Amino acid sequence: MENLWDQGQADSLVNNLLSLRVYSSRLIGRDSTLVLHGGGNTSVKSEYTDIFGASHDVLYVKGSGWDLATIEAEGFAPVKMETLLALSELESLSDADMVRAQRAAMMDPSAPTPSVEAILHALIPFRFVDHSHSDAVVTLSNTPNGEAEIRALYGDRVLIVPYVMPGFVLAKEVKKMTEGIDWSQLEGMVLLHHGIFSFADEARDSYGRMIDLVSLAENALPTRVAVTAASSNPVRPLDIATLRKAVSREMDRPMLTAFDNSAVCKEFSDRCDVSDVATRGPLTPDHVIRTKRVPLIVGEDIAQSVEYFAQEYQAYFERYTDGTQSRLDRAPRWAVLPGKGLAVFGAKMKDIKVVRDIVSHTVTAIESAEQHGGWRALPEQDIFDVEYWELEQAKLGKSQQRGIFQGRSAVVTGGASGIGYACAVALADGGAVVTVIDKNPEVVDLFESEEIRGISCDVTDVEAIRASLCEVVTSTGGLDILVSNAGVFSASNYVADMPEAEWQRSIDINLTGAMRIIRESIPYLKLGWDPSIVIVGSKNVPAPGPAASAYSVAKAGLNQLARVLALELASEGIRVNTVHPNAVFDTAIWTPEVLESRAAHYGMSVDEYRKNNLLNREVCSADVARLVCAMVGDAFRCTTGAQVSIDGGNERVI
Repeated sequence: MENLWDQGQADSLVNNLLSLRVYSSRLIGRDSTLVLHGGGNTSVKSEYTDIFGASHDVLYVKGSGWDLATIEAEGFAPVKMETLLALSELESLSDADMVRAQRAAMMDPSAPTPSVEAILHALIPFRFVDHSHSDAVVTLSNTPNGEAEIRALYGDRVLIVPYVMPGFVLAKEVKKMTEGIDWSQLEGMVLLHHGIFSFADEARDSYGRMIDLVSLAENALPTRVAVTAASSNPVRPLDIATLRKAVSREMDRPMLTAFDNSAVCKEFSDRCDVSDVATRGPLTPDHVIRTKRVPLIVGEDIAQSVEYFAQEYQAYFERYTDGTQSRLDRAPRWAVLPGKGLAVFGAKMKDIKVVRDIVSHTVTAIESAEQHGGWRALPEQDIFDVEYWELEQAKLGKSQQRGIFQGRSAVVTGGASGIGYACAVALADGGAVVTVIDKNPEVVDLFESEEIRGISCDVTDVEAIRASLCEVVTSTGGLDILVSNAGVFSASNYVADMPEAEWQRSIDINLTGAMRIIRESIPYLKLGWDPSIVIVGSKNVPAPGPAASAYSVAKAGLNQLARVLALELASEGIRVNTVHPNAVFDTAIWTPEVLESRAAHYGMSVDEYRKNNLLNREVCSADVARLVCAMVGDAFRCTTGAQVSIDGGNERVI
């Protein structure tokens, strides 16, 4: 393990203990083999001067909700040392009382809630304390002879603590174990199946000890040979969509699903004993609130496999509940598809990333442990106690607010600009994960949000459409919303003068292209959550004009296609509705020059031309996007086959 300490950077912070604490915490946080997504905690003992000028001894300890990789000074809660030490003298203390007492002892009431390990940090008589969930240390302890090997590895350099629940119970155990010891002889503590502490009076020394101690554990484990992708046993996209549907049904809300057949995941899924080793328990109990205790093992019958997992989870809960807990959902958070790869489930892309990272580290640890005597996680009861620990559940409760489309997967065609772009942004703002398909290659780098991504694809290319939808399904699990918007406005030509190529171009893109994307999407929409198609039509359908036959005829055909689709797909629960925009001027085709030319043609100012409708209102792309969102939402849950104009009121249409 590389020591990343930069003395030059540290020297600039030497007169500020909290700044040094931030610096070394980030060094730990940036290494995912030490901590993952909010894991671990650090502290520094210092002084706090209150508003009256009085000085107090405090422990600046990492606050709940902060990640060591990005933590700032505001992420550390200043808690009175005397209170924390007094709490350690109590014979018993409930979790709720501990949290209240620690918050009451904070010098800054606006600071985050102190770590549950604050009392333990206070007991350690060194200025800087670092705590990580090192993969190597935990992996070593998750083997049959783990404790003995750790004792042989570290000797008297560390205190070895048998697994107990984090928080007050752990602090009391350490306090009892260290009565009368010489702390100066210790460099750290190993918490079996949990993690490792290091400590020193200087930030550099505490961090350095963490690196040195973890490196010893890394070197004690077998060297993992880099794997290359084996011959693939491909997974069918429809199987992923089926899996996602079953998990969402068990969850009673849509869940995104990401399939992973990277070399590490594929190798793990190829194990002949994967159903056994994968279900022995998590890398560390801290992960259980993200991953549940074990993954789903997917068999021949996908739906039946999910039902079996749910029944097993029910039995697990009934085995260990004391009668006061309310059972959590029975849906899995990750799955093994033997011989194919792994899948992870989450309501948001952020959740997917967290679970994917944890699973990646877990399977790597399992492989290492299996080469070192075998993988042996904590017993079920200990995992259950952490999963149903009220302080862990409180972490999840902070992020329960959901967008109206959260967990749903959407595709918008022609979304690199104009109406399609606005639809993509609006759906993502509502919580959906959106894939924008557009012929423009710049679409790939167009969106900064992790909830929207672009794929360059020509809707006239059937194979490209299939490949794009396959990518959508493997990364999100399926398809729930399709906004067919891709199209072109043809040059003005009377029928008598119509160039063959111009006519065919309009039909190919505006009509046949839309048919193809819809046709290829239908198998996935059938497995979607409240599936819906919205087709972006045109005012030219009910009110065509001269010299626009190529465009108008294609859009009229598209309108008829939408009506037929509504008839054909209703039995599958798929709604099909159409919007007919007109004079939406914040799109790429309406340049200032074109606007000025058209306004002059009608003897109007540009502003008058923009609002040339009955309501005297300019229609924007965002207005169309709001209507599209309504159509795919609850407001239209009983509506299919509808056509709605959005044009500010057009006399010819009316």
